Amino acid sequence: MSHPHVIRTPDQRLRIFVSSTLQELAAERRAARTAIERLHLAPVMFELGARPHPPRELYRAYLEQSDVFLGLYWERYGWVAPEEEVSGLEDEYNLCPPELPRLLYVKSPADNREPKLATLLARIRDDDRAAYKYFESPKELAQLIENDLATLLAERFDQSRALVTADVASDADRVVEPVRLPVPLTGLVGRDADIAAIVDRLRRGTRFVTLAGPGGIGKSRLAIAAARAAAQDFEDGAVFVDLSAVHDPRQVPNRIAQALGVRDTGDAPVVDNLVTALHDRRILLVLDNFEQVLDAAPLLTGLLAAAPGLALLVTSRSLLRVSAEQSYEVGPLAEDSSVSLFVERAHAVKPDFEITAENAESVARVCVALDGVPLAIELAAARIRVLSPAELLDRLDRRLSVLVGGSRDLPERQQTIRRTIEWSTQLLAPEQRRLLARLGAFEGGFTLEAAEFVGADGADGADVLFDLGMLVDSSLVSQHDSDDRPRFTMQAIVREYAREQLQSDGELDRARDAHARFFIDLGARAKLPLKGGGQREWMQRLGDERDNLRAAERYLLDARDWDRAAELAFNLFLYFWVIGLLGEVRTWMDEPLESGDTLGDRTRAIALYFTRTIRFWKDPDGRVAADLSEASDLFRGCGDRSGEAMAEISLALALMAGEKPDTARAAEVMERSLQLFRETGDVWGESMALVLLGRVSLLEQKLREAFERFDESLSLTQRSGDAVGGRIAAYHLGWAHLLLGSPEDARKDFALSVTLSTSLGHIEGIAYGLEGLAAVAALAGDVERAGRLAGAAHALRERSGTHNGPTFTFHQRYLDRLASVSAPGRLAEAVAEGRELTVEQAVAEALSEPSLN
Repeated sequence: MSHPHVIRTPDQRLRIFVSSTLQELAAERRAARTAIERLHLAPVMFELGARPHPPRELYRAYLEQSDVFLGLYWERYGWVAPEEEVSGLEDEYNLCPPELPRLLYVKSPADNREPKLATLLARIRDDDRAAYKYFESPKELAQLIENDLATLLAERFDQSRALVTADVASDADRVVEPVRLPVPLTGLVGRDADIAAIVDRLRRGTRFVTLAGPGGIGKSRLAIAAARAAAQDFEDGAVFVDLSAVHDPRQVPNRIAQALGVRDTGDAPVVDNLVTALHDRRILLVLDNFEQVLDAAPLLTGLLAAAPGLALLVTSRSLLRVSAEQSYEVGPLAEDSSVSLFVERAHAVKPDFEITAENAESVARVCVALDGVPLAIELAAARIRVLSPAELLDRLDRRLSVLVGGSRDLPERQQTIRRTIEWSTQLLAPEQRRLLARLGAFEGGFTLEAAEFVGADGADGADVLFDLGMLVDSSLVSQHDSDDRPRFTMQAIVREYAREQLQSDGELDRARDAHARFFIDLGARAKLPLKGGGQREWMQRLGDERDNLRAAERYLLDARDWDRAAELAFNLFLYFWVIGLLGEVRTWMDEPLESGDTLGDRTRAIALYFTRTIRFWKDPDGRVAADLSEASDLFRGCGDRSGEAMAEISLALALMAGEKPDTARAAEVMERSLQLFRETGDVWGESMALVLLGRVSLLEQKLREAFERFDESLSLTQRSGDAVGGRIAAYHLGWAHLLLGSPEDARKDFALSVTLSTSLGHIEGIAYGLEGLAAVAALAGDVERAGRLAGAAHALRERSGTHNGPTFTFHQRYLDRLASVSAPGRLAEAVAEGRELTVEQAVAEALSEPSLN
């Protein structure tokens, strides 16, 4: 029995049922049709609009044969036919099969929405089967529809061969995309004029604006709000780069690359990859907390020179003082805005708090005493649950005058926030002040589990959960949810204060060591599930902890604790590879090798492995292969058979990468690697070894043998729930099928590789799969599809920094052959079109039904 709600390829073009009133949404219906057809899908649209005639059974039949329900709504409820109770618009929603995906778009503003439509929309909003979004213009609607359908297509693509376990089923929203603007937990008060002024500068062509002001003045929130208002003027939108966890100016390029989704693969300077990724984009970068990496300022002017469509919005306590910079001083809030902010934040802890004749003067004086500094006001307002405004004013007056600490040399408003933080901590119990200090060891936030480990270290009987709750109540720590586990953060200036307390108490090293021990253990726990059914969960979890992992590694390296530094990196090899951080890991492992210290065999083996693996394809004198061979021997000597097998995979790659591949030795090395993985029960490693053996067979023109190796590898990954290995095996199997003369099977394999890569957010894997599908389309003579997929893959490689190094792909030869027999320039035009596709659009096109020539 067929299931029309399941998206299938290549059975048919997917049908998108569009439900809307007609005249009021005519422009939006045209935009929806264009978006649907751009993805090579089929719109099902009744040009008489939504009506209860023709008969309801006809609508039901069309709906049952459709793959997606798409609803457009604005102000009109629609015509209700005689003897009917609901309009055709509502009738279509009611008749929608329960299993059909529902994408619903509501136009705003809607000042004259009919009551019956308002009631229908309220019901729809409560329907957890429906995706519900607002839009304002046909252009915005078209982009929403295109992106959502692309995502849905990737999520629900159903291969003829069984997919891996449900744990790695596709969800295209996991594709690694640029870090868009964060959504603040609370509203922005009193900054409308500032936002307008900053946006005006950007619109007049200013490309480098620095928002300057003391910590806690609200620079970050203002920058996000201004960027959100200005983003529509930039074709590629706005991207947020959080530098609060960066203390080394040399790491700024890596963080910008990370935010943009550019990989640090280690085979070229990451700055080069950034320039390539940015040179043809119109994009706004928001660089937050630049004051601690001021020496990286020349990098920004270099990027501006290389990328004419780039604009920068920087927040910093100090001006960067480089060419092209225009400063915008972020001042305190006006008194009325300060009071409004105080009241809003007070409501969070005391919902019934209001300004009255009795407390108005005290509240206003509190805000004046705090110089209109937003963070200081928030900290004070958090105390309104236990202190009246008058008591709050009295305590502030008495304490701020004496709490100068080491801040006398700071600017006046910087002293205000520092004194307010210290005043706020004085109201805490000693154990809560200790916990706040120890939380200063974290970078980029932390989980409750991590806080309990680091906070309880050396403190018998500590109730971290209770104390952390008090810090949240005091607004010194913020809480938000990440998936199903709560996550906590501190503002940069609060974390800075906490670390100063650790330093002054002589506890900094001890806290950082506890922090490192927690993340070493986390890495050890992640090692096995990363190779199987827990990949998605652990990729997400480790992604949340990326800054903490870096901080732990940095602490271990600075302490010359080479053994633990190597262990942490090696346990997370698969994570670092998939997200594209092997270049950064290589620099870590260079340190023990260059230290002059005597290293343990396993530590030296790990360091050699990381520093040589990413250079296997550049080995003119055989040095890389020799070092990888040494790493294998060292692993063997210390009894680490899994490590030995891993090193031999990279050794085989090096042996096959030269102008004269040594296939005989590579085969010998990989047979031993395969044996070791099987002996240790490492199914992930076994599947990788089979892929490498298949590549050896391809080089030796043994196509059937290669096919069998790849097919066995894919079967292993499907049984173990390994999406990383699955995407690699499926991709290689696709080339074997193509070379054996089975293009339809090859298309299914490449599509599976794209689907699994999308589920992991593995950009390079998506690019490989697109290239394979481009070859299939080229072989079929489909110029448009071949060119668009190839163009999308090329753009994806450029923008993600995966354009260098070896590529195990042969699609170009197929494209060249197609170009020679098609109309001049036709393929080049299709390639240019493909370069403009988003990741979601490219994935959707890759997984859609090819047109029949």
